[in-house]
Amino acid sequence: MVSTILQGFAICAFLWVMWKYFRQIFVKSPLDNIPGPTAGSFLYGNLRQILAKNGWDFIQHLTDSYPGVAKLSGPLGHRMLYVFDPTASHTIVVKEQHVFEQPPWFIRFNDLRFGPGLLSTLGDHHRHQRKMLNPVFSTNHMRHMVPIFNEVGLKLQNAIESRVSGQKGPVEINMLAWMSRTALELIGQAGLGYSFDPLVADSMDEFARAVKSFGPALVAVDHLRRLLPYIPEFGNPSLRRRLVEMVPHDGVQQMKAFIDTMHRRSVEIYREKQRALELGDEAVTKQIGEGKDIMNILMRANMAASEEDRLPEEELIAQVSTMIFGAMDTTSNALSMTLLLLGEHSDVQDRLRKEVLDVSGAGGPARKFDHDTLVSLPYLDAVCRETLRLYSPATQVFRDSRKAIVLPLSRPIKGVDGSMINEIVVPKDTTVAIGILSANRNKAMWGEDAMDWKPERWLGPLPDTVMDAKIPGVYSNLMTFLGGGRACIGFKFSQLEMKIVLCLLLAKFTFEPSGKPITWNLSNVRFPTVGNDPTPSMPMKVGLYKPPTFE
Repeated sequence: MVSTILQGFAICAFLWVMWKYFRQIFVKSPLDNIPGPTAGSFLYGNLRQILAKNGWDFIQHLTDSYPGVAKLSGPLGHRMLYVFDPTASHTIVVKEQHVFEQPPWFIRFNDLRFGPGLLSTLGDHHRHQRKMLNPVFSTNHMRHMVPIFNEVGLKLQNAIESRVSGQKGPVEINMLAWMSRTALELIGQAGLGYSFDPLVADSMDEFARAVKSFGPALVAVDHLRRLLPYIPEFGNPSLRRRLVEMVPHDGVQQMKAFIDTMHRRSVEIYREKQRALELGDEAVTKQIGEGKDIMNILMRANMAASEEDRLPEEELIAQVSTMIFGAMDTTSNALSMTLLLLGEHSDVQDRLRKEVLDVSGAGGPARKFDHDTLVSLPYLDAVCRETLRLYSPATQVFRDSRKAIVLPLSRPIKGVDGSMINEIVVPKDTTVAIGILSANRNKAMWGEDAMDWKPERWLGPLPDTVMDAKIPGVYSNLMTFLGGGRACIGFKFSQLEMKIVLCLLLAKFTFEPSGKPITWNLSNVRFPTVGNDPTPSMPMKVGLYKPPTFE
């Protein structure tokens, strides 16, 4: 009798799961009237095309061929939406952000790699963590970070100078590696009160290599991580760990090594800061950053908070991992892209260098830049904005609709049946890809030159089509750092970091392409490689800047 009941229960559960997952194949949907590309395959739909490391052409096809929204095919016949219409995007990331939450696979994957930090939580839990973190990422606090940025930037300047001085001409240097090491040291000192790298040796250490290996590893497991919600957490962590070690997949093993290394160092940093706080103010001021770093201020605020508002230890450790990854990979790759573009556009490089040197004064190339000077350089700001517009580090992010909802559009689109559509009924459990890059390159808003890298576009008024669109991004009418309650909390940190590093490098060095074939790969964060080598790398020819002499 019991056996029969259990069998019946198992059959019902199996049928329910099958119906829940496969019902989209048999049931008509309002999304069927939305135009979109044909599926690449039934198994993957269009997912492989928008996630492939060489998927840029497909992303551009979506941008150029569809007016802000397109229906995509997901795995096994599931329907998805690709959205870059500004009104629809505002609904998703701001107005109805509680409906459009991160997919379960994204949350679970981030929990595995970082722990329960800012990127791994939802709803009130996420809002509580963000409330604790917001003050330390304010503009006022960023002013206190500038001296640390200057010190690290000058170390980078000295390191590059030692490798190019005395040479007959420009020297080939892997600038991606140096940008990665610098970004790690900046978040280390300013964010965590910890030094990862004195920027002296020729190569990055084990930890920096582990963080930098994440992008290529993710390309290999990007489809697998979408299975995480369907994998039960059976047994204890030790058993699950042994099972993962048995998986014969290089990407999985690289990801495991990344997670192990990240967690080990994060715990080490947290324990060190915890000991200093227990010893008192004198011990804290003897640490790197003298107690002004983001993590120290967060831990102090957490200690002073009421019991119900206090973050548990595991969440504080998770913030360490989240900050390291979030601040290193995105900014270092954005800086690398900017240097490459400046190398390809010598006129822009010369103009930007002149602007920097004009404010350097008696300090010359080694001048330390204060906050107000950095934010008052219009061409520097234009170069940064244009690079982050045309080459945003992230290409798209995903959301799942928690209930059926109406998505308004900024302008009507023509349906498959020829009717005009002003709004879209999005069924519950629909996966939506927010096209960050597509929004930034949308010719309907940015004009026919949207695909051109033109810093000058930021020196005058932006087109009315941009201003009227009310793009929901938190930064400069762009979707690069998203918007709403899940916007990048550290975008001001990233901006200051980019500007100081560029000022200190351009004041002393010249940059030219190396002549080697550089490919930018689509991943969680875009990354460059050379030729057929999958290792992230971006060599450039770097020389000492020599001011022109006038006789």
